[in-house]
Amino acid sequence: MRTILVTGGYGFLGRAVAQRFKREGCRVCGIGRGRWAPEEARRDGFDFWLDAGVAVSSLMTFDEQFDTVIHCAGNGSVGYSVTHPLQDFYKTVQGTVELLEYLRLKGSGALVVYPSSAGVYGAKEDRPIRENDSLNPISPYGYHKRMVENLLELHSRTYGIRAAVIRFFSIYGPGLTKQLLWDACGKLIDYKSPEPAVFWGTGEETRDWINSRDAAELIFALSQSTQVYTVLNGASGKRVTVRDTLQLLKNALNSPVEIAFNGLVREGDPRFYHADISRAEGLGWRPSVSFSDGIRSYVDWLTARPRSGID
Repeated sequence: MRTILVTGGYGFLGRAVAQRFKREGCRVCGIGRGRWAPEEARRDGFDFWLDAGVAVSSLMTFDEQFDTVIHCAGNGSVGYSVTHPLQDFYKTVQGTVELLEYLRLKGSGALVVYPSSAGVYGAKEDRPIRENDSLNPISPYGYHKRMVENLLELHSRTYGIRAAVIRFFSIYGPGLTKQLLWDACGKLIDYKSPEPAVFWGTGEETRDWINSRDAAELIFALSQSTQVYTVLNGASGKRVTVRDTLQLLKNALNSPVEIAFNGLVREGDPRFYHADISRAEGLGWRPSVSFSDGIRSYVDWLTARPRSGID
């Protein structure tokens, strides 16, 4: 039986990852900021849960020998990083330093799988982005993700800690309570004004969406890597405009609200995101959830929540 540690396990991706490894029969431990009763933690895939920040002192309380660490802890919002750059640093970079020091002190042979972000690429042309393209982050979020990647590579080369980085593009799915889809649902449900609901940008910006189920499956596939250090993209490989994304969401919600754009660029937001996923496909992994099916599933989950959940 493999023993897995999921940091940031209380979050959207952390839960999906825990459930995926649990289905494989692994023992799954989690750490993060979240109060769970033991039965609640087990429902989300965790055999053991520690409500604590990612620090050497808290990690040392585990009486486990981990085979794999899925390091999901960290800030997940570009906007938050722009308004709270110091807090973003602590959440993303400091937590990683603490984890790596813990693994170094323990002499652990665990593989660290890190869900990084396409934010490390920054502004790119409208074409598929490859892993060997230049890194040019345009937000504290992207810079801090790049710093974490550098730390993982450093510890891999210097201390022999194996690491695998997945640069995820736009992850979505049931449980997501932030970013474009969540915010858009708040505007498209029970919108009272006769005027159109206005969104940032022109609508022609592109995104590459990956369902959380496919993201967890890719993390699981990469967790079996034998390489010392590797980097790959995590996405569907399909280019979708923001306008088409919102139209698909509007249709799934049966919303009569008209959609408009303000033509303004929000700080830290790239115009184009479209991934080349050849490396990920080389693992034998393929995205299995179509965007239209994924949107319907997300809307079904969201509309089943209490109405206050999207106010």
